[in-house]
Amino acid sequence: MTTRQSASPVLQDGRKRGSSPLEPKAPPTGGGEAPAGRPEFFTTAFHGVRILDFTRFLAGPFGTHQFALQGADVIKVESPEGDGVRSVAVDKALSRQKMSPTFMAMNTDKRSIVVDLRQPEGIALIKRLIADVDIVWENFRPGVMAQLGLDYATLSELHPRLIYCSVSGFGQTGPESGTAAFDGKIQAMSGVMSITGDPAGGPMRAGFAVCDLLAAMTASFAVSAALYQRTHTGRGQHVDVSMLDATLNFLSAQVGEFTVSGHRQRQFGNLSVSRKVTAHRFRAGSGDLVIAALTEKQFANLMRAVGHPEALDDPRFADWFSRAEHESALRALIEGGMTSHDPAHWEKVLTEADVPCAVVLAIDEVIDHPQVRHRGLLQEIEGPLGKHTLVGAGFRFAHGNGGIRRPAPLLGEHTAEVLREAGFSSEAIEQLAQQGVIPPETAPSSARP
Repeated sequence: MTTRQSASPVLQDGRKRGSSPLEPKAPPTGGGEAPAGRPEFFTTAFHGVRILDFTRFLAGPFGTHQFALQGADVIKVESPEGDGVRSVAVDKALSRQKMSPTFMAMNTDKRSIVVDLRQPEGIALIKRLIADVDIVWENFRPGVMAQLGLDYATLSELHPRLIYCSVSGFGQTGPESGTAAFDGKIQAMSGVMSITGDPAGGPMRAGFAVCDLLAAMTASFAVSAALYQRTHTGRGQHVDVSMLDATLNFLSAQVGEFTVSGHRQRQFGNLSVSRKVTAHRFRAGSGDLVIAALTEKQFANLMRAVGHPEALDDPRFADWFSRAEHESALRALIEGGMTSHDPAHWEKVLTEADVPCAVVLAIDEVIDHPQVRHRGLLQEIEGPLGKHTLVGAGFRFAHGNGGIRRPAPLLGEHTAEVLREAGFSSEAIEQLAQQGVIPPETAPSSARP
């Protein structure tokens, strides 16, 4: 590797080298907004924060995705083969181009560099980049980054303010720490499957990678906390996130029911975790309606709306314990009152009666719901493979809103760009390509068509 070239004191995003990521920054080009009567410019929340992202699959990338949506410069470090999610078998044509819909959904607003970490020059390259990043994020099995010489102990010597996030199945310590883990294994071990589904069907997985995503959101919160803590300690730290820990944290109510009262939760099917029998799935005409009547007022409104006000004086339904005891009789009244119309009709009727309820929608139906459209959650983005509609940030700020600003990157698309920002000359980039440390097609121009 060639000797380091003199780098510009100002990075591409307007941040001075070595500046704190939480100090006021110059506004990003074309981003942010100023409310009426307020002349100051609002940046996105993590503008100026730079992340070196070694994560793959879901538990890591979905966490860094949250930062990217809020303006962080997330540099995705990939192997020559790329993140395995690039080739998820959903759309054959896109998967062959290593741009699967799943990858697109969790990697917008990131930059991709390809570095062969099996070569010493690749490790040296990464260590040069460390000086200008705030966060390193990885989800390899514990010990892998240490074998590469890229663990927290090593990198923090070079950069004491570095925040280093490790996401793994079981954390960095403990008897299971070195074992492989994916979402299915954690759903089974955490108890999620034991309380999901109908008893007749046996333990059941959730319909999405819930443990992966719980770990990702836990990591996002943990890194945000570490980033804020650094503002008054001046020190970085290692953030250790376990998928099992994160999932159990979200199961704290179910765990507490057992540790405090000895109650073992069972599979309830579609019954609410409140165990109130008017919070369940009910037949309405020829379809299904989920009702969530959880208060006495809502119970009364429900019984009146389905034409059975007399149930309010029936001793079998006097309180929630008696309603549970006579659940079959109560269900017969509710479903019997809704036989005449379809679920959409009863959704309207019950909503007007202030009873929470919803028709069961499929994904292709919910994305066209007026509420979803109104909130602007779905964003259309132009990418190298055409226009695609993806989910943006899951919340809104009064100012400085985040969201999708650019599509997910092609594999290695920004390798030369990132290296030039770090002070590598065109000759040095070409030499790295010739050595096979970076792919030649990324040196020195962009890979995007």
